[in-house]
Amino acid sequence: MADNSAAGGYAAGCPLARHIKRWDFERRLGYSSGEPSATSSRRQPILLDDMNQISPELAKKLTLAVEKMPAFPKSVQKILELTRNMDCEPKHLVQVIEKDPVMTVKILRVLNSAYYNLPSKITSVNHSVVFLGFNTIKNLVLGIASVGVLPKHNDAGFDIQQYLLHSLTTAGIAKLLAAKLAGADPMDCYIAGLLHDFGKVVFAQFMPDEFSRALQKSRNENISLHVAERQVIGVDHTVVGSMLAEKWQFSPVLVDCIRNHHSREGGGGGMWASVYAANQISKVMAFGDSGNPCIEALPQAVSNSFGGDIDAIIVSLGDMSKIVEEAQAFSHAGDDA
Repeated sequence: MADNSAAGGYAAGCPLARHIKRWDFERRLGYSSGEPSATSSRRQPILLDDMNQISPELAKKLTLAVEKMPAFPKSVQKILELTRNMDCEPKHLVQVIEKDPVMTVKILRVLNSAYYNLPSKITSVNHSVVFLGFNTIKNLVLGIASVGVLPKHNDAGFDIQQYLLHSLTTAGIAKLLAAKLAGADPMDCYIAGLLHDFGKVVFAQFMPDEFSRALQKSRNENISLHVAERQVIGVDHTVVGSMLAEKWQFSPVLVDCIRNHHSREGGGGGMWASVYAANQISKVMAFGDSGNPCIEALPQAVSNSFGGDIDAIIVSLGDMSKIVEEAQAFSHAGDDA
């Protein structure tokens, strides 16, 4: 029998509980769903002392906000399905992308930008897979799709362009850091870095008044934005961001990374370590603006992974101007083709 004690006595009719089966919100928001699955034991509970007291009203608000976020194009949904199939071949990816002319144009635009500086112009998706490989093109598609669903305006005063620059540079740095670790896929870490703060976009779009107050509180009191969000909204962007990533059917490892990118324990793993460090480095280097003025010291596990503190890691990475150039090239990928 399912144990509902963690829900603070909420009935099964709680607005959030009705959506548990689809997106596994129950575990994300501190509810219990009976026996844990093979992956649930690895997932971290929400780090709020009062999480068990979350109101049905807030639960409903979060659910509706995530539901209102745009879905990925059908071609991207198909690509996500293909990449979960171990028998998927590059030609299958090419066939799906080529049926989406808008996505094809955007991919070729990015690949033929000055950043990539390829020896010859890429003229087809098949050509791109030959040059850069299956995984790179797959993640490029996912990245372009993620940028493409960003709203151009919001009522919270949240600067989407500066947010995007921060996210893209975090992604680029995470990719570099992952290359230093055994078992961490650099391109998967790139996508995790790109999506790590997407919960802020959900707040800005669908809870603008509360998010605006959290932004102001963070600036005025010089506290981390996720802390201000917890105080003002009741949950932070890592929660709603992981809910959205789950809706978009990203891997459980990536969903967990988004959920834990401010956790100092984080469950370990190369993706978490890479994104945690990259997020702070992007802020130190003032690459864009995530709305969070605070730079957090690295957890010991992250420092151990990369052999030093933030300053030492920055030195080890060398010139990062190429990362900014890549971010600028990519930031136009969501423009109308």
